[in-house]
Amino acid sequence: MPSTIKTLFVSTLITAAATTTPAALADTPRNLGWIEQGVIEPADMTVKFKLDTGALTSSMHAEDIERFERDGEQWVRFKVALEDVKSEDVVSEIFERPLERDLRVRGAGGSEERPVVRMDVCIAGERLNEEFSLRDRSNMHYPVLLGRRTLDRLGNVDSSRTFTTEPNCVSSNA
Repeated sequence: MPSTIKTLFVSTLITAAATTTPAALADTPRNLGWIEQGVIEPADMTVKFKLDTGALTSSMHAEDIERFERDGEQWVRFKVALEDVKSEDVVSEIFERPLERDLRVRGAGGSEERPVVRMDVCIAGERLNEEFSLRDRSNMHYPVLLGRRTLDRLGNVDSSRTFTTEPNCVSSNA
């Protein structure tokens, strides 16, 4: 009797695997590590992204943050200067983005207001246009932190794993 059950189980498993469609596999959530490589675009900087389920809003390293007005709208100019993990060169780029909103962040040291802008990033083969709060993260291990609003679209975070994917996004110029 046990060999009959085993045979039935194996044949059912093989049938299920053979009839699983690519669409059904696409619906399976992907598992990412708590640290992954990502690309800040269009500067093409490959840096470490921390996938932080404890944060709601994503955050990105920025220096020389300056608010200004353009055509009656609030904008933010800032510099991102980081070591590219692939080339090991420091890549520096100045960005100008419309201000999406201000974010008040409360912590042990008090509270601060940070500008939030939209940035294009690539992680796990996905190109995303997400909101990032800007702050100097030079004293942090990870220059980019992805919060739950972004992680909702990426998949599950496995805290026991790191660097599970490559940030290969097809160039929009292709």
